[in-house]
Amino acid sequence: MSSAAERREQILGRIARAAAVAQRNPADVQLVAVSKGRSAEEVEALIGAGQRDFGENRVQEALSKWPPLLERFPDVRLHGIGRLQSNKAAEAVMLFGTIHSLDRRSLLDALVKEAEKRARTPHVYVQVNIGEEEQKGGCRIEDLGELVGAVRASPLELAGLMAIPPLGAEAAPYFALLAKLARRHDVNGLSIGMSGDFEAAVMLGATAVRVGSAMFEDE
Repeated sequence: MSSAAERREQILGRIARAAAVAQRNPADVQLVAVSKGRSAEEVEALIGAGQRDFGENRVQEALSKWPPLLERFPDVRLHGIGRLQSNKAAEAVMLFGTIHSLDRRSLLDALVKEAEKRARTPHVYVQVNIGEEEQKGGCRIEDLGELVGAVRASPLELAGLMAIPPLGAEAAPYFALLAKLARRHDVNGLSIGMSGDFEAAVMLGATAVRVGSAMFEDE
């Protein structure tokens, strides 16, 4: 059994090697530990190992787990990475410094309203439905320019684009497509890559990778 610190160092090493292949600085890649379904004790072990960025899929789970941790560890940054309902905008703005799943104008309007009310301005990634899957969140590729423009006109900070390739498909072509869309719309950040494909994501320009099982379990 490896420790939280050992698992984290292994992941950082793999990121560094992938970055070297792509002639990138590994410091330009943010490692987000996906802590959904993990206990406060598991999270705290990773915090003790130096991890500071964590991602949660559901607002309710984050509310039940994170407020005491954030009070004890104020330098930890919490990311909202799951599909977000507009009626959860108030909680999301209070909890998350970065939201990776902005995919529609109505959600942007709800986040802006709550951000102005609470004097908090989270960073947001625009999620793109890169595989054009009906059941998956994300804006349509043809609507991306309009949504990116709306974020830029808002008080929120545009962090970049996010996408999740179709399950079971080779991820690299979808990562490459998202990178191309980012260049087309003059966007720098790319939130791509999870436990099974984060090295490919780093080589194709990821600035944030969302790693869950590999951070918390022996592979």
